Amino acid sequence: MNTYKELANTVEISPKKNRLLRYDDSLKLIGTGRSAFVFGIKNSNKAIKVFFPEFTYIAKEEADIYLALQDISYFPTIYDSGLNYIFMDYIEGRTLFECVNQGIPITSDHIKEIDAALSLAANKGLNPSDIHLRNIIITSNNDIKLIDVARFRQKKDCTQWSDLKSAYLLYYKKPYFPKKIPAPVMNTVAFFYKKKLIPPHLSSPKSD
Repeated sequence: MNTYKELANTVEISPKKNRLLRYDDSLKLIGTGRSAFVFGIKNSNKAIKVFFPEFTYIAKEEADIYLALQDISYFPTIYDSGLNYIFMDYIEGRTLFECVNQGIPITSDHIKEIDAALSLAANKGLNPSDIHLRNIIITSNNDIKLIDVARFRQKKDCTQWSDLKSAYLLYYKKPYFPKKIPAPVMNTVAFFYKKKLIPPHLSSPKSD
């Protein structure tokens, strides 16, 4: 493939139910989100995010936000973007969701790094939002990376990160709290949280 655009164009998505039909052999499907498929590019440390037909408007919004964050090491570098795709770093590591599911410790230092990343983004005039366990990655070098920033310019307040941090401080850090939790349990908790059946913590206890 000569260009990132040509590579993105090999990804065919059915407009009905956003079913993935085909893609170039140089790509490997590594993730499916609410609005896009994500592919690793074989024999490289790059990835390409290709948006579903009805969500192509998000591609420019997210690319613009990533561009505003390019001098912050907590966010991936992007190399190109187009009508329906973003070409960026492939982040090797595990999401916080995977860490909890697999019993891999999440430390207070990780939490402080996430706070620092979000604070730096806020200093750019952004409003970090939709922060959840699946878009925070602990890399193979034990660093923190945040992905999926499309909602960082929304106007309304989002308490998801403060609620997650409260749960971490109030429950996860306790010696008796299980550090390995099955995915169905976490998905159920997330469902009830979104339905507002689990009251959010309005303020976070101070971390150590």
